[in-house]
Amino acid sequence: MNLISALFKKFWKRNYKKGFNTYYLLVLTIILLTVGTQTIVQYSLSKQSSNTFVVNIAGRQRMLCQKAVKEFYNCKYGENCEYGDLRYALSSLKRVHTDLQNGNEKLGIYDFEDESIRENFAKLQPFLDGIYNALNDPREMYNASISDLKYNEENFLLIMDDIVAQYQKRSEQDVRNMMLIEKYLAILSVIVVLIEIIFIVNPIIDRILKQKKKLEEIAWHQSHAFANHVKNIKDHQYVLRVEKDPERQKEIVKFVVEELDGVEEVSQFMVKALKKA
Repeated sequence: MNLISALFKKFWKRNYKKGFNTYYLLVLTIILLTVGTQTIVQYSLSKQSSNTFVVNIAGRQRMLCQKAVKEFYNCKYGENCEYGDLRYALSSLKRVHTDLQNGNEKLGIYDFEDESIRENFAKLQPFLDGIYNALNDPREMYNASISDLKYNEENFLLIMDDIVAQYQKRSEQDVRNMMLIEKYLAILSVIVVLIEIIFIVNPIIDRILKQKKKLEEIAWHQSHAFANHVKNIKDHQYVLRVEKDPERQKEIVKFVVEELDGVEEVSQFMVKALKKA
């Protein structure tokens, strides 16, 4: 029985190592695919969120410009002059204009490489400067030319509309690109899984079935051939104890040796079966 236990341990250790290496490769591939897919998805969501935020900020520039000019009219012609609101609108207009061009990591605004947007910002700059210079100084604000201010406001809004549309178009293109990448990644995942099924999973199943068959053969020999030999040896041993005739005792010993040879043959068969498994 110790021999059988040792053979099974050797068999299990050898095949466990093979199976473990294959299983490790399978699990590692699945983990890499999962991490890669989630990374792409999270990056896509982050990119979409950033693009949406930039589009909203760019659109807010129109509102700030209109608010600054409106507060100027209230101060010049109305009774309720909120110069603090005008200053806030001007400073926000100027600051966001700089952030949109140079980026601001704290706000999640990143520098862009679109040359057409840069060109529009360059066109926008003189009109923004005209509005800012006209309204920034409260002592000179009331001497500002209404026609010049209106001209600068109208052109600022027109160019800003183009910039917002360009941001929106770029955002939509980024979404399409990310969807395409995710689609390719999904196709790649399916292909990798199919390859693993063909070259890893199926061989593992075949090897398990073969091992099962070998183990069944070993179990049969253990339960039948090996057990029969052991039973015969025990029977001969009992007869040998009670037998007094020396000649008869020699015959019984001969039978015992034959049974032991049979045990050895069964053991060799088990070893060969384990090596083939």
